[in-house]
Amino acid sequence: MKIEGFTIFQGDHCETTAMGNLLQHSGIRLSEPMLFGIGQGLGFIYWDSKGMDFPFIGGRSKPDELSACIASRLHLNIKVQETSSVTKAWQNVQSFIERGIPVGLKLDSYYLDYFTNKIHFAAHYAVMCGIDEEYAYMADTNQQGGLVTTRLSSLTMARNAKGPMSSKNRSFTIEQTDPLPQLVPAIRTSLINNASDYLNPPIRNLGNKGIKRMSAEILKWPSRSKDLEKDLCLTALLMERAGTGGALFRNLYRDFLKECLDLIGDSKLEKAYFGFTEIAPMWSSVAALIDNAGRTGNQQELRLASELLVDIAERERLAMELLLTIE
Repeated sequence: MKIEGFTIFQGDHCETTAMGNLLQHSGIRLSEPMLFGIGQGLGFIYWDSKGMDFPFIGGRSKPDELSACIASRLHLNIKVQETSSVTKAWQNVQSFIERGIPVGLKLDSYYLDYFTNKIHFAAHYAVMCGIDEEYAYMADTNQQGGLVTTRLSSLTMARNAKGPMSSKNRSFTIEQTDPLPQLVPAIRTSLINNASDYLNPPIRNLGNKGIKRMSAEILKWPSRSKDLEKDLCLTALLMERAGTGGALFRNLYRDFLKECLDLIGDSKLEKAYFGFTEIAPMWSSVAALIDNAGRTGNQQELRLASELLVDIAERERLAMELLLTIE
């Protein structure tokens, strides 16, 4: 059984694509950059701990927060269900599918049949839009094939996975209970709040401070790694291609700012937009340098990446300070 009238939302990032699919089926059509922006998605995290094989680099807000923020900005009700029971988890999903309502799922992508790059990542999002006796019909990102299928047994494992960023069989749906708000005020609030969070992180491995920390820590990576080529090349891949829309989400945010500029004629917003048109390719250059260092073993590439990160941190600080004061 497939949900009648369901059409795919084209997106590059998993959580915004999932929300785009749910919204589009409800008749709400916004671009992926707009969803990312009003969801206050831009961020940075440099995460390392004793239990990790290698540091994790992220360029967005925490998992689940982006969806919640999008729903809040658009005055939508997002219904989230979690359970440790596999049986109850399936009942939660089936009840909506049978009523023609697509369901967002949080998953460990490692277990999904259509993922060719088998890496454990328990904060992947996709939408379930149908089911039969053996397969689930899924809507995922462009990179993963858009409309795809996976075995129910595989999906069960993906939903019930444990580990960092995982949830207990998390599923979610959206419901429009109030009229949509005017977009421009929602945009302004998101711009200011996102800038404030980015510039004032609670700990130094987040936001602008996190980029500065990465610029220092990246020089220690050769002594930190057990398999430098694998770790560096994987880090570069995750930064540039693994659902980020390129340039560690900076391409998405740049495009969001362009849409904002078309709606809001603010000189500070214009300067911030032009700032991110320069910043985004710099992140791609950082990823390329890290990848080259992994493939060649040339540690000079990491020193160049470190210097570039210092420049990026300053440019992003200036751009976000402009957004913090838009009217």
